Amino acid sequence: MLKVNDLARGFDDPARGRVEAVDGLTFSVSGGEIYGLLGPNGAGKTTTLRLLATLLKPDRGNIDIDGIDATSQAVRARARLAYVPAEAGLPERLSAMETVTLFARVQGVSQPRRRATALLESLGAAPYAQSLCGSLSTGMKRRVVLARALVHDPPLLLLDEPTDGLDVAGRREVLALVSSLAADGRAVVVSSHIMSEVETLCDRAGIMGAGAIVAEGTVADLCRSTGSQA
Repeated sequence: MLKVNDLARGFDDPARGRVEAVDGLTFSVSGGEIYGLLGPNGAGKTTTLRLLATLLKPDRGNIDIDGIDATSQAVRARARLAYVPAEAGLPERLSAMETVTLFARVQGVSQPRRRATALLESLGAAPYAQSLCGSLSTGMKRRVVLARALVHDPPLLLLDEPTDGLDVAGRREVLALVSSLAADGRAVVVSSHIMSEVETLCDRAGIMGAGAIVAEGTVADLCRSTGSQA
């Protein structure tokens, strides 16, 4: 579903000069698989997701999304993916139902309100469908954001720190939701800096450092290779 080869993107920093945020990144993700990008802040995880989402253009390398060259056919690729950034970005004065319905219309979904209703119900947000987004808890906002992202039924889901700011119960609920989305056959890429979260959620993980993957495998494999514990 997703193939990334030799991906690179740099930025000019007034203090540090040229910074290679992503440098020679190569990995792949199959349908039904959850792949974790694990690493500290500054490792290049968010830049990687923005490149995959076609929000940034790479300096070099290739991104193949469901057989589409995302670097040269960004619009076509966007129809096959959903990107969920760490910030909710929900309109505070619209209800959950209005927000998801609006995005369904933008995506050209037939019967947008019906689609919004079904998604909010499946993600456990139906009781709050008429609540203003600004009044929702952080955990419920995550559910609405996921519903908004899934309106066009994309086969690839990109999640940046999906449990950031949640309490223990909220983290558990969101991780269960993400697992269910992969069980439907989607390829999921999750950015996180929490090893235990990646261990719980991901089938495989790539540890990022200085913009590149320095180790890859299951979390158990990674722990064995480094002699550490998750």
